[in-house]
Amino acid sequence: MTALSPSAAVAVIGAGTMGAGIVQVAATAGHRVYLFDTSEEAIDKGLAQIEIFLERSVAKGRIDDDECRAILDRIHRCNKLSDLAPAKLVIEAIVENIDIKRSVFSDLEDILSEDAILASNTSSISITEIAAKLKRPERVVGMHFFNPAPIMKLVEIIHGLATDSQVAETAYDTAEKWGKKVVHAKSTPGFIVNRVARPFYSEALRILQEGGADIPTIDSCIREAGGFRMGPFELMDLIGNDVNFSVTKSVYDAYYQDPRYRPNLIQQEQVAAGRLGRKSGQGYYDYCEGAAKPEAITADAAPAPSEITVIGVNPLLAPLIELASEAGMTINEKVIDENDEIEIFIEGMCGFKIDNFYLLLSEGDTATEKTDFLGKPTINFDLALDYKAAARIAIAKGDQVSKDDLLKAVGFFQALDKKVSVIDDCPGLIVMRIVSMLSNEGSDAVYQGVTSPEGIDIAMENGVNYPRGPMRWAQDIGLDHIETVLCNLQNFYGEDRYRSSPLIKRAVYAGKTII
Repeated sequence: MTALSPSAAVAVIGAGTMGAGIVQVAATAGHRVYLFDTSEEAIDKGLAQIEIFLERSVAKGRIDDDECRAILDRIHRCNKLSDLAPAKLVIEAIVENIDIKRSVFSDLEDILSEDAILASNTSSISITEIAAKLKRPERVVGMHFFNPAPIMKLVEIIHGLATDSQVAETAYDTAEKWGKKVVHAKSTPGFIVNRVARPFYSEALRILQEGGADIPTIDSCIREAGGFRMGPFELMDLIGNDVNFSVTKSVYDAYYQDPRYRPNLIQQEQVAAGRLGRKSGQGYYDYCEGAAKPEAITADAAPAPSEITVIGVNPLLAPLIELASEAGMTINEKVIDENDEIEIFIEGMCGFKIDNFYLLLSEGDTATEKTDFLGKPTINFDLALDYKAAARIAIAKGDQVSKDDLLKAVGFFQALDKKVSVIDDCPGLIVMRIVSMLSNEGSDAVYQGVTSPEGIDIAMENGVNYPRGPMRWAQDIGLDHIETVLCNLQNFYGEDRYRSSPLIKRAVYAGKTII
């Protein structure tokens, strides 16, 4: 272990919410911590924030009064940069402006010992660029905490081109010793979380823009089927639509307008209208007192089928088959009827045959396309994190499919105790489309050497509370299925936005895993 000794002093520059949180984390770990800000008022607010948090921890029995006082006693306010001279690690958490960050670090190089580490909490600025004009660029590293720092587990350790490997390891081990889940990442736009999370918002916005489903239905499906704590629109309102839009534009520009990261006009309109989310009282939802939250579209009750035929072999279907059996349906597992040539074409697909129509797990194409291809009515159903636990399932029928067949599909899932949202025939539906794109983005980050597959999953599970890391989720769904979804999306839209990561392609060709 190369973690800093608890006897080593730590300094934090910036007394805002993030800076104060980092101060609390370091002081709780036993370090003497220097807090600097150009504003005395900001320091007062930062220290008050820490004290309130610690008092709540005492009230909840997490720490006692003596420990609370000891933590506060280890924090020292500073009004001059020269006061930070004893620090062996300085973490800046100031405005996202490279010139200001670089200026502060340049001043610190003349104050600190030569073995001190300069760490930036930047969420988007290149560590390589921050360090480039400094005297000791090898001592500069990124330590990206997530808000609120005392609660959120993740810390991304960002390596610039000049960052000494031992410096990065010390930052990593120190954050780990502070009780954090830590991942190494190369200094690339968005690092891990802010890059890999882009499709969570962008695909939801595109589904909305195309009329695939409305906002509460998208959010409900992501929560109740996908297992996420918040839907994308709820989360954008929490983050701030101006902040989310700014990060999206920053990543898009940093990757030279790669269409995968293209911002959405809906975001632009929200920001232009001042609908910034919770902080402004209006965003995708109305947060004014007494405002009713709109409900997801939910189908009325429909009769359940008495018999189903299982199509294809996929472990994802097992919970649905079990639930259907418990609901009293007859399960026919004969996959191919030799006298029915059409069913030969369903190889690789999975789902159910009910009467004369197919109910298939989404492969990224529309049910309208699938109906034309198979020559039989087809309805697509969406992905769920856990089909047994899922409270809601989205389905979409082909334009050629009758209302009677749709009602039978609705009744099937209702018999399994699921709410059903019938959405427009949107390619990939909701959860399958978003999860496939998250997995694709994570795979591309691994392929480009940003981090490891394990690093992707640790980052997304601990930085934004995803219910399952996108790399493991892709493996559970099946890489060949993910590849099919992406290819079908790309074929439907004709856009490079949906190109498959080479990592996924190679793994499918080789029959290997990515984790």
